[in-house]
Amino acid sequence: MFQHSGTLHEVVGNGRRLLFHTPTAALFEADAVTGAVLDLLREGAAPASLARQLDGRFPPSEIATALDELQRLDRPAVTAPAATAPLTTLVLALTSGCNLACDYCYKHDLSNPAAARRMTPGRAAQAVDLLLRASGKAPKVTVTFFGGEPLLEMPVIRATIAYAEAATAAAGKKVDFSLTTNGTLLDDATIDFLDAHRVGITVSLDGPAALHDRHRRTRGGQGSHALAAAGARRLLARPRARRAGARVTLAAGCTDVATIHAYLHDELGFDEIGFAPVTAGTPAEFRLSDDELAIVFDGFKALGLRWRDAAIEGRDLGFGNLANLVTALNRGMTRALPCGAGTQMLAADAEGTLHLCHRFVGDSEVPSFGTLDAGIDTEAVTAFVARAQARAEGCAGCIARPVCAGGCYHESQSRYGDLFRPTDHYCTLMRDWIRFGIGVTADIMARNPAFFAANNQPRRAAR
Repeated sequence: MFQHSGTLHEVVGNGRRLLFHTPTAALFEADAVTGAVLDLLREGAAPASLARQLDGRFPPSEIATALDELQRLDRPAVTAPAATAPLTTLVLALTSGCNLACDYCYKHDLSNPAAARRMTPGRAAQAVDLLLRASGKAPKVTVTFFGGEPLLEMPVIRATIAYAEAATAAAGKKVDFSLTTNGTLLDDATIDFLDAHRVGITVSLDGPAALHDRHRRTRGGQGSHALAAAGARRLLARPRARRAGARVTLAAGCTDVATIHAYLHDELGFDEIGFAPVTAGTPAEFRLSDDELAIVFDGFKALGLRWRDAAIEGRDLGFGNLANLVTALNRGMTRALPCGAGTQMLAADAEGTLHLCHRFVGDSEVPSFGTLDAGIDTEAVTAFVARAQARAEGCAGCIARPVCAGGCYHESQSRYGDLFRPTDHYCTLMRDWIRFGIGVTADIMARNPAFFAANNQPRRAAR
């Protein structure tokens, strides 16, 4: 019996019929007999009548095999409870201070550097110790430095890296470091140190000066582009141990994806660019309107076609949003939850309170998940995971479910005041984006599958 359970979605493109199985995120290309069987089933044909209706077109054995495969894929998904994974990433909010005053910033607790709450080296070391205890048998952990502007606290970064490298080596583990910065403090000494310790660097840059300086200004009110671009050029001018990424915030009035990508990738030379459209948070005037969000996704698809064509030729144009999606689709990755927040990842503030992620540091409306002194509140984590999974189960029949899983918790909280409401304000666009990604994945698989072997590492950028 074909149940039309919503687990099987069809994407048509370039003369191919692709079937996407949401419970497993598996992608299939339907051959002629499978397509014919599927068409009849969707028209309401009884399975027993298929051999008669397709008589003369396909052998009965092929019809039976196609029917069996489609019925197997059409079974309703059985969702197992999401396991609470070991903590493997800890974000350290080193300071609430920032030398910029970006008007769209989502952080509730930012201040000028002189008035900032600052994490001490001792507190940071305590965070590393908790991460190692909570990581269980995981062979590798990640420490991410965040702010405010983390490079205001270079002495703490230096001390923490030295401590973490020694502590993880003693525990028989490896450690990875990452950092998101506004770029204005990237001097030669800082870059040398970060590169020597293989720190992954993401620079927040919104494109050319005319776009960047609309929102990203100094505390004195001047545009920050000249300072940020100078730091970026300094970083990108030398050989690096790791790829360098740019993180673009697309706020109201900033929708020119092509121009921004060309500037950051082609002119400055960033390896990868990730775009973050503003659809939630306050002040509301910085959110993209529905029309602007549609323009942004159209820009994503236009850039995505260029990225696809380059990938077929063996080149990477550094479009992080699509690279992450295509990597997930190619690997058949499916999510029970939208991200590792609260499970594999937590964020610690200067006082040692543990938060769902770095976006919730300074947000008193969302409960915390323990402290560095008392440890992780496992009961709170377990309760959170249960509610988060129930939230995602409401999206069970959606083609975007394996990749989206309900969307960002912070966006839900900021827009609706409800941590567990799916980010349904852009569901239609997200479904269209997933379908686009499926088509791109299939095109590359058909014309240059070696691209996946050469670019098989998932990309990551702090949000």
